[in-house]
Amino acid sequence: MTLQELQEQALKLSIEERWQLIRVVLRSVQPHPQSPLKHKGLAASLIGIAKTDAPPPTDEQVEAMLDERRMQKYL
Repeated sequence: MTLQELQEQALKLSIEERWQLIRVVLRSVQPHPQSPLKHKGLAASLIGIAKTDAPPPTDEQVEAMLDERRMQKYL
């Protein structure tokens, strides 16, 4: 069967059969079956994302930042 004949036959299939054909063809061209990847948790992938050389703020500094934010938000 030529490619042209195959295309013509594929167009005669129902939509569901076409999707099934697509899945079969895609599986046949994959280099190897996909092995399940080990995903890190979201939190683990974010470790160090906001790391700076500056020391962390003190409790008093955090409280002042929060107060300032509340003032901006509610005034």
